[in-house]
Amino acid sequence: MSQLFSRSGISFRYPAHWTLETEESDEGWTVTVQSPRSAFLLVSLRTDCDDPADLAEQTLAALRSEYPHLDADDCMDTISGQPAIGHNIEFITLDLINTCWTRCTYAPQGCVLLLGQVNDLDQEADGTVLQAIRDSVQVEEDFDPETDDQNPHPSDL
Repeated sequence: MSQLFSRSGISFRYPAHWTLETEESDEGWTVTVQSPRSAFLLVSLRTDCDDPADLAEQTLAALRSEYPHLDADDCMDTISGQPAIGHNIEFITLDLINTCWTRCTYAPQGCVLLLGQVNDLDQEADGTVLQAIRDSVQVEEDFDPETDDQNPHPSDL
C-alpha cells in the first residue's frame, strides 16, 4: 500500500514502509521521506524564492560545500508537466558512491525543490522507487492558499 502526501497544492505518493518527517521554516516547509535503508527524498516549498534556476544553484552550492569533489551535470526535466531545472550529482562519502539529483520548478506560492539521494549499495532496491516518487509529484497550478488545510499528514490510499 502507498501513502499520499498533499499540502499547499503539492502532492506525491510514496511507499507505506518509508517514514515521513515535516519541518516548518520562515521560508516555507520541507518534507523528507526516508527508505528503511539509505535512500531519501526531500521536497521543499520555498515561498521566498521565485527562480527555480537560482534555487537549483543554491542547492548545488550547499552540497558542494559539504562534498567539494562532487561531480554535477546540469539537467532539465519535467515535474507535473512543468519545466524543472536541476543537477545529476555523484559524490563519495564513507567509501560509498552516492547518486543525488535535484529538480526545481515553479509553484503558485514560490518554488519547489526535490532532492533525491541513494548510495550504491541501495541503488538497486531504492533507485527506481525514488524515480517513481519523483514521477508522482503533482503541483497544482491554480492552487488557492486560502483553501489549504495545512495538513501535512499523509493519508492511506
